[in-house]
Amino acid sequence: MAKTSAVRQATNRFIWLGVIFFLLIGGNALAVLQGTGSWVPKLALDLQGGTQIILAPQISENQSVTEEQLDQAVAIIRQRVDAGGVAEAEVTTQGGSNIVVSIPGVPDEATLERIRSSAKLEFRAVLRTGVPGSEGLNEVEDFLSDVATESGLEPSNPSDLAWITPDVAQLFSNLSCEELDELGANVADPDQPLVTCSDDGLAKFILGPVEVDGGTIDDALSGLVPGPQGTLTNEWGVFLEFDAEGTEAFRTVTERLVVLPGVQNQFAIVLDGKVISAPRTLGAITDGNPQISGNFTQDTAAVLADQLKFGALPIGFAVQSSETITATLGLTQLQSGLLAGAIGLILVVIYSLLQYRMLGMVSVFSLIVAFTLSYFVITYLSNEQGYRLSLAGVAGLIVAIGITADSFIVFFERIRDELRDGKTLESSIAGAWRRAFRTILASDTVGFLAAAVLFILAVGNVRGFAFTLGITTIVDLIIVALFTQPLMQLLGRTQFFSSGNKLSGLDPRALGAVYRGRAQFREPVAAGPTAAKKSAREAKRRQTIAERKAEQDAMAEGKK
Repeated sequence: MAKTSAVRQATNRFIWLGVIFFLLIGGNALAVLQGTGSWVPKLALDLQGGTQIILAPQISENQSVTEEQLDQAVAIIRQRVDAGGVAEAEVTTQGGSNIVVSIPGVPDEATLERIRSSAKLEFRAVLRTGVPGSEGLNEVEDFLSDVATESGLEPSNPSDLAWITPDVAQLFSNLSCEELDELGANVADPDQPLVTCSDDGLAKFILGPVEVDGGTIDDALSGLVPGPQGTLTNEWGVFLEFDAEGTEAFRTVTERLVVLPGVQNQFAIVLDGKVISAPRTLGAITDGNPQISGNFTQDTAAVLADQLKFGALPIGFAVQSSETITATLGLTQLQSGLLAGAIGLILVVIYSLLQYRMLGMVSVFSLIVAFTLSYFVITYLSNEQGYRLSLAGVAGLIVAIGITADSFIVFFERIRDELRDGKTLESSIAGAWRRAFRTILASDTVGFLAAAVLFILAVGNVRGFAFTLGITTIVDLIIVALFTQPLMQLLGRTQFFSSGNKLSGLDPRALGAVYRGRAQFREPVAAGPTAAKKSAREAKRRQTIAERKAEQDAMAEGKK
C-alpha cells in the first residue's frame, strides 16, 4: 500500500509540472498565433539596439530648467516606461536641459506618448463654451459687450463669470484650436483663467483657475465605465483615487457646481492644457474616486492611467529627435555569455557524475528541465509583459545553474546520510526529502528576497540580473519539488538503485552504512578490508559524546 501511495504521489507531482509546462507553452503559442509574440525572448538594448529619443523642454522665455526638475522628470519617465512593459530602457540627461531615452527595438505610439506627454492634470470650472469659428459677428460683439459691463468686478470663486475679462473674452472669440499649442496652454498660470480647446479640437472653453491638480492623485486605473444600472459599457475610462487633500478639494468644488446653471455646472478635466472631458456635475463626489471618460480606447486609457499614477512631469517636453542606435554590446558578448554558461553546466555535469555516478544523471535531467522551464517563463514574460533579456539577465541565468545544483547536492547528501543510518533506500529518500526541503526552502527564500531587494532598489541592467535570478530561484523550488523528488521516489523502487549497485552512487557498503543509533553498530558487510576500514572510520566519526563516553567506560571495565 505504501508503495502504491508513493507512486501515486510521484505521478501527481509530475502531472502538476506538466500542467505548468502546458500553460506556458500554450500562452506562448497563442501569442505567436496572434502575431504579437515569438518563441525566442526579445533582447534588450545592450544586445539588440533600439531607438534613442531626445526630449527638449518646453518652457517660456523667462523660464529655466533646474537640476531638480530634470531629476524628477527622469524618475517619472523611467517609471512610465517600465509600466509600459519596456524593460532595460535607459533614461539620462544631456546638456543640463534635455533628456535622452533609449528603448530596445522600435517603440510604438503608446510608448512614445508615455514618454513625451507631461501628464499635467488639472480640474477647472467651466465658465463658457463654444464651437471654433461658429460665432457670428453680432454674437461676438454681444459677448464682448457683456464682459465689458461686468469688467472690474472681484471674482468671488473660480466659477464666477467675473474671471472673463475683456482680454480673455477677446482671446476666446479669436481662438483657433489649430494654433492652441502656440498659446502655451500647457504652461498656463494655475491661478488665472484658461482659454483652451478640447483635445479633439471640436470645442473651445473659458475655464476658471485650477481647483484640484494631479499632484493629489494617489492612484489611477483604466477600465470599462459602468452604466447607470451598474453594468459595464463599451466605453473606456480612467478611475482616479485622490489623497485626503484632493478628496476634500474635490468634494468642495462639486458641492458648489451641482447647483449652478448651464455650462457653469460642468467641471473640466484638463490634460496638458487641453480639455479631455467636461462632464456635468450631477452630485457631489465625496469619496475622492471620480472617473474620467472621453474618447478613450483601451490603449489610450491605459497610457493616461500610467501617466497619472506616477505624476505629471514638472515641465513639458517635446521630441527633438528620434534615431536608431546599434547594440551597445552585441551578439558576440551574448555568445560569450552563453559559452560561459555552457562551460559551467558541463563542469556541474562532470562533478555530478564523478561524485554521484548514475545518481548524477538525476541532476543532469533536472538541470535540463529547469533550463527548459526558465526559458518558457522568460519567453512568456517577453511576449506578454514586454520583458527583454539583457546580458545581465543572462548572467542571472548562469548563476542559477549553481543554485539549482546546490539544491540537488543537499538532497543527495541527505539520502546518503539516511543510508548510512542503515535504512532502506525508499525510507532514506522519504526521510531525506523532509530534511532537505526545509534547507532548500530556506536557502531559496533568502536568495529570492535578496533578488527582490536588488530589483526594487537598482536601476538599469542590474534589475535584469535581479529579475532572472529571482525567476530561476522560484523555478529551482518547482523543479526540486515536482521533478527531482518524485523521480527519486520512482528510481528508489528500481532494482538498480535499491540493490545498491556500485555504479548507482548509493552503495551502502561504499558509504559505510553501519551506524544504527543508540551506540549500536552493524558489522560491515563482507566487502574486503578496505570497505571494512572505511565503515569503521565512518562509525567512529558519527559517534556522539555520550556514545564515546559509554565506549570508554566499556573499555575501562574490560581492562579490570
